Amino acid sequence: MAAAKKSKTSRGRKQDRARVAGGQDYEVQYEAKKTGRSAPAVKKAVKKVGNTRKRVERRLGR
Repeated sequence: MAAAKKSKTSRGRKQDRARVAGGQDYEVQYEAKKTGRSAPAVKKAVKKVGNTRKRVERRLGR
């Protein structure tokens, strides 16, 4: 019996883009470049306000 084909949805992507993974260097570097701040400043903001991208960007003053 063949397995059912799994359809691709964009649900996971949208949720993932709404967050900043403070432990992932490439995400921290991206956010630092985007906001014009340093990587340690981004990590500090993530630790202070959580990993929601809107809150991190607001904290960094963008």
